[in-house]
This record gives sequence, C-alpha cells and structure tokens, in this order.
Amino acid sequence: MKSFLSFPRGEDNDFIKFESRPLAEFFLETTIMFGDITGFTAWASVREPSQVFTLLETVYSSFDQLAKRRRVFKVETVGDCYVAVTGLPEPRADHAISMARFAQDCLWSFSTIVHQLEVVLGPDTADLGIRIGIHSGPVTAG
Repeated sequence: MKSFLSFPRGEDNDFIKFESRPLAEFFLETTIMFGDITGFTAWASVREPSQVFTLLETVYSSFDQLAKRRRVFKVETVGDCYVAVTGLPEPRADHAISMARFAQDCLWSFSTIVHQLEVVLGPDTADLGIRIGIHSGPVTAG
C-alpha cells in the first residue's frame, strides 16, 4: 500500500495524518511461472559482460514473443529469472493451461537458442538449462 501524507493547517502542526488507498487488487484464478537458468552463475563468471547480455537478451526476447503470442503477461526479469503470469490483469478461465503451454514453448525455445549460441558464446553454453516452476491460485497484485 502507498501512504499519502497530509499536514494539518492551524496551530497544532505536531502530527501527521496518514491516508491510505489500496494500490493492489486480488485475483482469484491466476497461474505464475518462474523460469531460472541453471548453471548461469558459473557460466557468467567466466564470460565477458557482452556475452552475458547476448544470452539473456536472446533468451528473454524469445520468451517475450512467445508470451505475446500466448497472451501471457510478463511480470519482470530478475537477473536470470523470468517471471510471467496468466489470469491477470485480464481474468481468463484457461490460465493454467495457457501457462503450461507457454512454459513448454519456453523449454523448447531455450534449448534451441543455447545450442545456436554455442558457436558465439562458447562450447559450454549448450550445457545451460532452464528450471521452470508453476503455481496456480489466488494472488494480490498491484
């Protein structure tokens, strides 16, 4: 929640009044996916920053295209973790099915990309994997 400060007028300025308005909504039927690159930390530790960027940009651009096609909402990327959700901001009855299909697309895409990038980024690039976790249920988001 975000709080807004309101300063009183008059002689008694010794207090601050907090007014809160909820900036989050409750969604009953959602599915969230977390995709984490396995072996990334060790792989990145022996690479140039430009190589790390090339890998992440190529993988996540591909995931973004898949998300758009499947109507999956990308929440964010944090380092080597891709976070996406279905069922919000627009509710949908097939949230779990669509996310499972999106996750499968991501698995195939990732495998193809790391094998293609092996020529540019080094032989152990194809050894990278992706670990995907999916959870369905209610969430608060905002």
